[in-house]
Amino acid sequence: MRNFVTIEGCEGVGKTYQTKLLKQYCLEKGLDVVFTREPGGSDIAEQIRRIILDADNKDMDDLCEAFLYAASRIQHLKDIVKPALAQGKTVICDRYVDSSYVYQGLGRGLGLDKIVRLNEIAVGEYMPEFTIFLDLSPENAFKRKGGADQSDRIEAVGYDFHLKVYNGYKRLIAENPDRFEVIDASGTKEQTQAKLREVLVRRGVLK
Repeated sequence: MRNFVTIEGCEGVGKTYQTKLLKQYCLEKGLDVVFTREPGGSDIAEQIRRIILDADNKDMDDLCEAFLYAASRIQHLKDIVKPALAQGKTVICDRYVDSSYVYQGLGRGLGLDKIVRLNEIAVGEYMPEFTIFLDLSPENAFKRKGGADQSDRIEAVGYDFHLKVYNGYKRLIAENPDRFEVIDASGTKEQTQAKLREVLVRRGVLK
């Protein structure tokens, strides 16, 4: 979908922080870009997000989790993404469907094909024009972050899970090289931000 860009990465990579820096840059430049996130982004979708990430919900079934992500995505598309794109705006989303592919399909072991089928219903034609992957291994990401946030149900799962997620992203990138832009996120915050902007300029999203 033209003008729809997503940003992906493992926990602790700095993805949300980088997105905030990018949003501030666009505001300063007067660029009409809509920034949003998943899960969440709109009122109902944010309520679903709280259920998903609540550490007290440790007994949540993996398939239930996958359906909740898809449900949040449906609402988010309806409330935020579709209207913005219809108005000719650019949308940059912090996480999207690739997260479900790797976290639930490969990390949880539900199977990539199953999660792809589920999300075909959820997203329809609204696949991103391209996806930026901030590349940093879970080991280095958590080391830099100071450990996993135990109040976040997904972060607290364990290292083996996050390694499966990281390898899952690598698999998606290898299978979809034209859609992914990979950025080495091992440097400073400023270096990563500069690389992020360079990609968006080269792709015609920013000027």
